[in-house]
Amino acid sequence: MAVLLHRLGRSTYRRRKLVLGIWLFVLAALIACVSIFSGKLDDRFSVPGTESQRALDSLSKTLPEASGASAQIVFTAPRGHQVTEAPYSAVIARTVAEAKKAPQVGEVVDPSASGAVSADRTTAIVQVQYPEQNAQVRTSSVDVIENAAKAAEQDGLKTSVGGSVYSSKGVHVGLSEIIGIAVALLVLVVTFGSLLAAGMALLPALIGVAVGLTGLLALAPAVSISSTAVTLALMLGLAVGIDYVLFILSRHRQQLARGTEPKESMALATGTAGSAVVFAGTTVIIALAALSVIGIPFLTTMGLGAAGAVLIAVLAAITLVPAIAGFAGSRLTPKHGSRAAKRAADTEGGTGHTALGARWTKWVIAKPLLTVLAVAGILVTLTLPATDLRLALPDNGSAPHASTERRAYDTISDKFGAGFNGPLLVLTETKNGTSAASSQVGAEVAQKLRTLKDVQAVLPPRPTSDPAQNVITVLPTSGPDSVRTGQLVRDIRETGADIRETTGATVAVTGTTAVNIDVSNRLSDSLLPFAAIVVGLSLILLVIVFRSLVIPVKAAVGFLLSVGASLGLVVAVFQWGWLADVLGVPHSGPVVSFLPIILIGVLFGLAMDYEVFLVSGMREEWARTGRARQSVVDGARHNVRVVTAAALIMFTVFAGFFPLDDSLIKPIAFALAVGVAIDAFAVRMTLVPAVLALAGRGAWWLPAWLDRILPDLDVEGTSLQKAPATDQKEPHPVARLSR
Repeated sequence: MAVLLHRLGRSTYRRRKLVLGIWLFVLAALIACVSIFSGKLDDRFSVPGTESQRALDSLSKTLPEASGASAQIVFTAPRGHQVTEAPYSAVIARTVAEAKKAPQVGEVVDPSASGAVSADRTTAIVQVQYPEQNAQVRTSSVDVIENAAKAAEQDGLKTSVGGSVYSSKGVHVGLSEIIGIAVALLVLVVTFGSLLAAGMALLPALIGVAVGLTGLLALAPAVSISSTAVTLALMLGLAVGIDYVLFILSRHRQQLARGTEPKESMALATGTAGSAVVFAGTTVIIALAALSVIGIPFLTTMGLGAAGAVLIAVLAAITLVPAIAGFAGSRLTPKHGSRAAKRAADTEGGTGHTALGARWTKWVIAKPLLTVLAVAGILVTLTLPATDLRLALPDNGSAPHASTERRAYDTISDKFGAGFNGPLLVLTETKNGTSAASSQVGAEVAQKLRTLKDVQAVLPPRPTSDPAQNVITVLPTSGPDSVRTGQLVRDIRETGADIRETTGATVAVTGTTAVNIDVSNRLSDSLLPFAAIVVGLSLILLVIVFRSLVIPVKAAVGFLLSVGASLGLVVAVFQWGWLADVLGVPHSGPVVSFLPIILIGVLFGLAMDYEVFLVSGMREEWARTGRARQSVVDGARHNVRVVTAAALIMFTVFAGFFPLDDSLIKPIAFALAVGVAIDAFAVRMTLVPAVLALAGRGAWWLPAWLDRILPDLDVEGTSLQKAPATDQKEPHPVARLSR
């Protein structure tokens, strides 16, 4: 692989104009496709094959209003008044009439007909039903409803609008993300000691992100893509894109400082650091693509979209970086006598991060057992809250306090009960297809449901266009994300056998709340198998790369500690509410159900990334000197500065998405930011050197029979020392490739 990438780096350096032109042409073509064939993002959560999804699909044909999106207009009378008073009743009736004129609206139910008036008669709810799903509801339709609600406020009523039409806001690039990129640029300037080098590191990453993002959006008309998938692709593409470019460009400048000719230096950097980039990127891509085996469509598109963004980032790093570096030529060489030149040349008197990295490693391995126990103890302590992990999909109760959907949600919870925000739909079907028989069975089922625990109310059965069907609305006493609501869904399903025996009817629990519960249950059941696959994959890959048994086991344990500590912090902040006000978290409750799997997939690739860059230098020193303990210090000296910069950049990029008022993106950004920080600084830079120092020579042991059968990936690029010249005019230098 190293020889192939060496040739690729040399070729793209020579043909830099053509390579840059191809990338810019592809970007322009994708932008044109998005502009012309723009599709709408789809934020539906579904699990094909589950009871709730099958029933919802059936209702979409027989009663579309029940299966589609909904909006709620909440009216609150002034203090001392009631919404049932004549003036306010007239205002509500006028609002109902205006809402019926909104595009796409299928049905608007007046509170006088539905009975949605609070016990103290101070609050009423107008139900607006759409036959379409959220993705198909146009913003203009919601605007009409919001404007009708605002008009009612002129007559003294307080109003707010909520419902399922309000979902994740998705892609949003604002001030915090721009600040994140600016901080990343500052880190690059400090790392390289050159504004030119920093700018050249950022440019290929930004072009790669733009291509990846527009490519994903261009698929929206043909493939169901969620706004969260696009945001995750943007977040990951930007973070790994900058990091991968940093790894290759820092190696290039190091070699330039040692006197290597620019073209050959870029080829060598692509062959060595580029090999590690390809390996690290491949692990991320595999882990993210593996999300598709779980069988949840929105998670599949999320994983494949993010994997595509990482793939583009890898391609940009190994093709665009050599091409753009070709335009700069020798101007990227650190100035003689500068700190960057001293670091790149690895002089004994080096200062700054290189020397600091060596001093840190020496301090860490001075008492390695104490270091291991201290770091492991801290990370295990941080992991403890994760034992209380509860998973659910967010609803309007997670929206910012000032938003109209959150105000509507809170008002409904206060006046009608939390369960009113998450009704369950029970679909009954009889073998006898007459309406009279179906209605009779529906009444019997409704009576049976009223006897179940945690049921606040059961509304009368509602017929569909199919004479054999009825829909019964069940209002739980608890909210949509409550454990008790999940238990109620299980209780209804368990009662189904008894209902079928006594009435001959089949029942199925569905609706948005039930679907979300089924999605969360599927994700919970998939969490441990997915983690096992990822950890097993890491063991296999690292055995092949480092020809060792200790290093893969240590890496897998360190990865699990990083994931556990990150999830523990997520639970403490987002579920328990610790520091929620300080961090601007609007709601404490269950963790976003797909966050743990996303965290495992992404953090796995990043952990392997840092593992390869740090430990490969140590392995090279061990192979050269045979001194186990000293090789840990000397190997870390070469790469601690670059890995520190990479981790800071990735942390900054992820943290830049945390201020978003999006209940899906905020916890994911937090988890990835703290996960990167923990894995890079606590595990890779502290725990890893200490474990290797403890293991001594045993850290690099591998049975001879296993060494013979394993393939050689040559991530370190050692084969380049033996490779023949690829250009007769410029012989290939034979020199030790120091990390």
